[in-house]
Amino acid sequence: MLLQNESQRVILSPAQKARRINQDPDLYGTFAEIGAGQETVRHFFRAGGASQTIAKAMSAYDKDFSNAIYGKEAGNRFVCESRLRNMLGHEYGLIVDRLSRADHPTKKFFTFANTVATSTFEKPHSGHGWMGVRFQTAPDQPTSDVILHVRLHDPDISMQQENIGIMGVNLIFGCFFHHANPQEIMTALYDNVSRHVVEVDMIQMNGPAFAGVDNRLLSLQLVKRGYTDAVIFGPDGQNLQASEVLYKKNILAIRGSFRPVTKVNIDMIMNGYNMFIKENRVERSNLHVLFEITLNNLQSDTGDVDEKDFIDRADILCSLGQTVLISNYQQYYKLIEYFSRYTRARMGLIMGVTNLVEVFDEKYYRELNGGILEAFGILFTRDLKIYVYPSKSDSASGVMTTANMPVHPRLRPLYDYLLTNKRIVDIDSYDPSVLHIFSTQVLDMIRQGKAGWEDMVPPYVDNMIKDNRLFGYSAARQAKPTTA
Repeated sequence: MLLQNESQRVILSPAQKARRINQDPDLYGTFAEIGAGQETVRHFFRAGGASQTIAKAMSAYDKDFSNAIYGKEAGNRFVCESRLRNMLGHEYGLIVDRLSRADHPTKKFFTFANTVATSTFEKPHSGHGWMGVRFQTAPDQPTSDVILHVRLHDPDISMQQENIGIMGVNLIFGCFFHHANPQEIMTALYDNVSRHVVEVDMIQMNGPAFAGVDNRLLSLQLVKRGYTDAVIFGPDGQNLQASEVLYKKNILAIRGSFRPVTKVNIDMIMNGYNMFIKENRVERSNLHVLFEITLNNLQSDTGDVDEKDFIDRADILCSLGQTVLISNYQQYYKLIEYFSRYTRARMGLIMGVTNLVEVFDEKYYRELNGGILEAFGILFTRDLKIYVYPSKSDSASGVMTTANMPVHPRLRPLYDYLLTNKRIVDIDSYDPSVLHIFSTQVLDMIRQGKAGWEDMVPPYVDNMIKDNRLFGYSAARQAKPTTA
């Protein structure tokens, strides 16, 4: 056994984990693996005693056989979330149908499934896959699920298969022995696996074993732990996988702290959206809007990520029907590089003019050999358009737009080129009555109990903040003192 120095966790080898499961007389289930071979189940066969753990192991490797067993997916896809869920449902249903509970009164049934495509010689970094476990915590309990998506970065295809097998063992072990502590399930995923070669970019835990789990916090943990650089969750709070959401889509993104969402944010997204859908090569039916919050924007004054504060923001955005992206991309070019993995369709960014000033600040690109030109090469060799919202810092100052924002003389020719070619455009149809609103000011007013912040946020958002005591709201502080 290995000892993890930073947390003093005892890390079992895959063989030790498989053996411990095999030695438990009450764990019994099936394995179904597609694509990368029987990589997980072989650990259990090799550990010894597998006959009392494994009811069935199979691989419907042929595509026609796979479709005949699990049904045909949209687009005839095989490595996708819906295929995995169909595998789990089908195989677990067979356990229930074929095994008499009277003959197995103490058994906790489970099904492990994965569907994986390793890299190819033509696409060396294209490996990815889905894996999941459906399991019982007690014989008389309904099932719970853990589902995750991985991207494979090891250049050696055989090592990709090996890593999938180890992570599958880690997942099964975590479900049975750490389901009361989802954080430990996540930590143990990388036992004997390097984070550099396997990226977990989506995880979902559902069912009675995880009744208290907020899957949005699991998404946040993936980024916070460095398991991935970006995660997505939908208006229903369920975690989403980027390729399932963004594949071949037109993408329109707005970055902010949204602490809280203000009328300025809504004015930005509505006007930017109306401009974007009028563009060539943009189809409204194929458009996905993302509200992005960077990890840096989630940090408190102490540098830690405040999970309660994060959930407050997420609750409001979800209630407004928005899809949320959490990323570790400080620079916009990294965000566009991320989107470009999944789409070549036209993309749009909505940003305030003060953010655009920072985009043209060379200090943010010192780590790049090509400096700001390398970053802009990534940004504008894609089909990208930036929509710029004006700013008015106070009542005495004028409105700043792309026409009068400060740009270093050395970068002025590049800036003028992007303006001339309409790669950067102003949002002209803005509401001047909301330019004075800043989220930091609204947040301070909420926390200090000052009146008037309700008029700075969209309808119903003020009620959400009050009813759910978000962002440090206190009814007592808001109450006006009475006079005799």
